[in-house]
Amino acid sequence: MKRFIDQHRPMHGVEPICKVLQMAPSCYWRHAARHRNPELRSARAQRDDALAADIQRVWHANWQVYGADKVWLQMNREGNRVARCTVERLMKRLGLQGARRSKKVRTTVPDTCTPCPQDHVNRVFKAERPNQLWVSDFTYVSTWQGWLYVAFVIDVFARRIVGWRVSTSMQTDFVMDALEQALYARRPAAHALVHHSDRGVQYVSVKYTERLAQAGIQPSVGSKGDSYDNALAETINGLYKAELIHRRGPWKTREAVELATLQWVHWFNHTRLLKPIGGIPPAEAEANYWRQQASQHAIPA
Repeated sequence: MKRFIDQHRPMHGVEPICKVLQMAPSCYWRHAARHRNPELRSARAQRDDALAADIQRVWHANWQVYGADKVWLQMNREGNRVARCTVERLMKRLGLQGARRSKKVRTTVPDTCTPCPQDHVNRVFKAERPNQLWVSDFTYVSTWQGWLYVAFVIDVFARRIVGWRVSTSMQTDFVMDALEQALYARRPAAHALVHHSDRGVQYVSVKYTERLAQAGIQPSVGSKGDSYDNALAETINGLYKAELIHRRGPWKTREAVELATLQWVHWFNHTRLLKPIGGIPPAEAEANYWRQQASQHAIPA
């Protein structure tokens, strides 16, 4: 509107144009004065501009997947005190949205013939320490070269991804590779860890259960045979698909998926804020635990 008046005011004048537009001339002059002198803008408008820049920075720095809740948490972690409703309002104005999860497509093929281990979790996905309970599952990714399958092993205490693997097939070996990565990285104490999964043929296979036994890990398999039996792993799969696969596809090659997954897992473990563990990243939650353990066992001088 201001631009239109600026273009035609030399010929017609401001007041006649405003009269035709049914607009008060004072509105035009006030708006023009703000453009000439930004200091005349309201304090709220100036603060909104500063906050908008921070909101865009946080959103872009976190894979462009954060909604208002996560942006608000991160800004407050940085010492930028702002109301959540303000973040939501400015994100809407900027056209920024968080990733949204789609409906899950079932990939588990249950093995009804092989005997399953007992369910030691009973849908209670809680742990008092790291390396007490791991959950495992895999999902699928469509590429120009065909289907890929991505397996994850998650430590329940801080929701940290401790093992993962990308494969072109759903054979047992690829979920074994994810388990081996977790075992190498974490080196859990024997007979102190429970490994939980669904009834997929890969996880109840003789080869997989024998490897768990060799590592001194107690196997656990969901007893009901639905997604709630392995809800935490399903949640991580859903975040992976929503925040990376659906948002950055289409995917051309296996190599592209592997590199992106590597980057996403590192971001997830070290940067992504998770509400169930207090709105902090998994690595920070684990570091806090070990720091607390060290202080409790410290010998007084």
